[in-house]
Amino acid sequence: MKTAVVTDSTAYIPQETRDRLNIHMVPLSVVIGNDTFREEIDIDATEFYDKIRNDKVLPKTSQPPIGVFVETFERLAKEYDAVISIHLSSGISGTLDGAVQAGDMVDGIEVNTFDSEVSSMVQGFYAIRAAEMANAGAGPTEIMQELHMMKKTMRAYFMVDNLEHLHRGGRLNGLERVIGSVLQVKPILHFDNKVIVPYEKIRTRKKAMKRMVELLQADAKQHEKLQATIIHANREQEAIAWKTELEALLPNVQFTISYFGPVIGTHLGEGSMGLGWGK
Repeated sequence: MKTAVVTDSTAYIPQETRDRLNIHMVPLSVVIGNDTFREEIDIDATEFYDKIRNDKVLPKTSQPPIGVFVETFERLAKEYDAVISIHLSSGISGTLDGAVQAGDMVDGIEVNTFDSEVSSMVQGFYAIRAAEMANAGAGPTEIMQELHMMKKTMRAYFMVDNLEHLHRGGRLNGLERVIGSVLQVKPILHFDNKVIVPYEKIRTRKKAMKRMVELLQADAKQHEKLQATIIHANREQEAIAWKTELEALLPNVQFTISYFGPVIGTHLGEGSMGLGWGK
């Protein structure tokens, strides 16, 4: 059985990696003023942050139309027997539901959907592993089993410079916004039961990043080898410096650098930093 791997743009998997592993990407979009941009296609992260930096009105985000999923699955049905479609958490987006509905509408191919329950490059870890397995000849049942096993060790934590983006985007309640703004708290956030919630309240950016490292260190002690990603919102130099520091500290962890692109960046804001990992 020949299996294709699909994910959405919020995995932020580099184009070179998608091409090499034959990962098919369906884009989400951002709406800035009267203009709609498909992320990773019409606009990249740098362009996005430059466009919105001084805007008082936050961009809007939109999930892929079901028709785009239908077209993707129908095209893949000409060459593949099955699809593994991996998406950002269903608790913050209807993208997964769109893939499920589209799968029911397409004949001639078995569509398997997977809720990563996270987003950004941690979501990308799932797609990359699935593609590596599919390219080696694994079938959809084996791949889905591996993805569910991976979920047991996957972690993702992030901090934002300004809670206003999450609040205005409906991803954080008003009380948390007030607490953060009054006390100048830099909360560490994570996904719990598929939604974004505070993990710990930290007073400074430096301490928040240090705490994320402590959480990674605790897990690194339990495993011979981990993969980890540093995720930044237009803070590439800071991410590079952090990677150098962490590689020296944790030799059994393989680090990469990724980014919060336009859709996730809309909700987190420029300056956010994240750390995700798993086996």
